[in-house]
This record gives sequence, structure tokens and C-alpha cells, in this order.
Amino acid sequence: MFVDKAKLFVKAGNGGNGVVAFRREIYVPAGGPSGGNGGNGGNIVIEADNGLRTLMDLKYKQKYVAQSGEDGKKKNMEGAHGEELVLHVPPGTIVRDEESGLVIADLKEHGDKAIVARGGRGGKGNAFFKTATRQAPRFAKAGTSGEERWITLELKLLADVGLIGFPNVGKSTFLSIVTKAKPKIANYHFTTLTPNLGVVQTRFGDSFVMADIPGLIEGAHEGIGLGHEFLRHVERTKLLIHIVDVSGMEGRDPLDDFKKINEELQKYNAVLAGRTQVVVANKMDIPGANENYEIFKEEVEKLGYKVFSMSAATRSGVDEVIDYVCPILKEIEDTQIVSEEDMMPSLDMISQSEDDISISVEEDVYIIESKALDNILYSVDFDDMESLRYFQSVLEKKGVFAKLKEMGIKDGDLVKIYELEFEYYE
Repeated sequence: MFVDKAKLFVKAGNGGNGVVAFRREIYVPAGGPSGGNGGNGGNIVIEADNGLRTLMDLKYKQKYVAQSGEDGKKKNMEGAHGEELVLHVPPGTIVRDEESGLVIADLKEHGDKAIVARGGRGGKGNAFFKTATRQAPRFAKAGTSGEERWITLELKLLADVGLIGFPNVGKSTFLSIVTKAKPKIANYHFTTLTPNLGVVQTRFGDSFVMADIPGLIEGAHEGIGLGHEFLRHVERTKLLIHIVDVSGMEGRDPLDDFKKINEELQKYNAVLAGRTQVVVANKMDIPGANENYEIFKEEVEKLGYKVFSMSAATRSGVDEVIDYVCPILKEIEDTQIVSEEDMMPSLDMISQSEDDISISVEEDVYIIESKALDNILYSVDFDDMESLRYFQSVLEKKGVFAKLKEMGIKDGDLVKIYELEFEYYE
């Protein structure tokens, strides 16, 4: 089953907590702090794998959670790091953040990988906080939470040439002739329901990848007839071969069909519509096709397109099309379908934003919100003076007190940090 889109929830592992511990050996009467650091949580990674052709493996399981880091241990032993969770996708997959719609990564080649959720950092044990003036700290630092987000995966096939046209114009037959691909071929519309790939080996020793895109119809740019699912697979192509049934055997006007397909491309993606396009008039073996071809060719060449005549059934004219396309491909640069504006900032930059602190005032209560401070709260013993001093120093370093003063806080005003409430005094 060909699946080219999937939506996943990914949650990186949490960092392990640092611990409070002291040496208690019989021959060490004044044992110092020995609490170890917590381990880092595991990242979630998406990696391109040549062995895959579809996103089917990720379609029916939506939630993926990486392993959390272990808590620190006594005797300065650090907790184990959580294992990375790697999800494999076919090359050509775009990873997009669901909430913002921005692209996290475009995985084109085998082995390309990207971290889509970064694991939390392990917390520090009390041994880390030992100083010359603070010999026995009775506090540790909790690990931070792993990142979590919804992502969408979109597979856009990696092909040099895309075959486009209305249903039943001969695209699959043409692909089967010029490659070793074996698409389903029959004389009815929508025989091809999923894209087919094949490698063209030219008589001059060159090769390129060709994709047979299921037939387009009017309204495809709006998703009618699975239009979006079809159109996304021609976005990476360097060149389009537009096949038209010039015989008119089904009562269709080949020139009208040609214009309608290009209108759909333009409405879906103007950049895609501007790709190099070679027009092939097929079914020339059918009586009456020659007369239609001369009219069709004259009109289409006025629009600036190169037109070939072909009969895929008899293989007449097939080599001429391939011989023309091959050298052109060498001159066209690889397509870039993701612009810098579409890219999401690196996850490192996003992680740093977690340290941002927001302060609001509601009914004379100063409310402080910060993910970093939330993590610290769980590791502070407010009955211990040394632990309390440490928490105050953190607030000072992060500029909380300075910001409160700017906002006009006075002695005796109430400050709330999540579940913690205290009165402010200079």
C-alpha cells in the first residue's frame, strides 16, 4: 500500500533528576556531597532510508516517545542517558511542524537525518553545587522536560522527470517501455492510482529517474480527484513530459486538455508550472490522429513548447523523446522545493527560548512563568536555608528581581511562581 502522508506525535525523553546524597563510609567521618547528575533524555530522530518506498509503517501508529534519562545515583554516579529513538522514512520526505506549518527538515538522500524533538537535559546532583564556602549543599537540580510536538511527514518522490496528463493518455505504457517498471495498464480511466517510479537507461549510457504521476483532472489543485496527493510528487522533478491523447477517440479536444492541465499546475504551484515541459502527442497509430496532430502542434509551438509525435503502442517516436530529454536534464539544476522562509529555526534556538521568563500582574499579584524555573522548583528544599539561598541566586541571575523592580513591585507585594507564593522584600 502506497502511503505518502502521515501525522505523528513525538515526545523526547525527559532528563533524569540530580540527587542529594552524602558519603557515609565508616572511615570518612566528614563525608562530602556525593549526589550524581541525571542522564539526558533521548532525542527523536527522523532518518531517510533507501530501503523504504512509502510511509505506511508510520501511518497507523501516531505516538512515539523516547526513553528518559535515569536519575543520578550516590557516589557521584551519573544516571544513564536515554536512548535515541530513530524513525525511518523514504528519501524525499519533508518533515513539517504541525502547529507552525514550517519545515523542520527535507530529507533527500539516504542517511539524511534530523532531530525533531530534543531530549531534556539531566539535572545536577548536589555534588555539582559544592563550593569553598558551601561545603554540603542539600539541594539538587531536576532534569528538564523533553520536547514534544505534532509533526507531519510528506513524501515527495525523487524523480528527474515527471509524466503528466489526463487519465488514460498512455503515461503508464510509455513508462513501461522506457524503464523496467511494470505499472498496471488497462484501457480505463484511473488505472494508475499511485505514482510509479522507473529508471531510464539511454542508449548512450546515461540514466535518470522517471515518475508516472496518476492522471490529473480539472480541480486537481483544490484536491479534487486526489489532486494534492498526485501533484506533490511532481514538485521535485526537473522536467515534465506532458502526454496528450491526440487521437480524439474519446471525443476530447487535445489542445483543450493540454491547456487545462497547465492551468491546474499554475493554480497549484506557479514555480512547478514554470518547469521545462516537453509535449508528446500520443496514439498517433489511431486513424485521424495525423490531422489532429498538425493542428495541435502548430498551436502548442506558438506557446513556446517542443512537441513530439509518438505511438506508445507501436513504440514509434519513443527514442526521439528520450534522446531529446536526456541532455536537457544535465543542464537543469536540482530543484529546491523548500525555501529558507519555510524552514523552522533550529531546535537549539527553540530550546533556548524555554529560558524566557514572562511576568504578569493580576489583582496585585505578580505571576512569574518560566519552564526553567518550573524545573528548579521541584529540586529546592524551602525548609533548608542553603537551598533557599541557591533559589534566590537563580532568580537574581535570570534577572527576575530586576524585572520585578522595573514593573514597580513594592515590599510586601505577593509573588507567585506556579505553586509557590511568597511576599517580596528588598
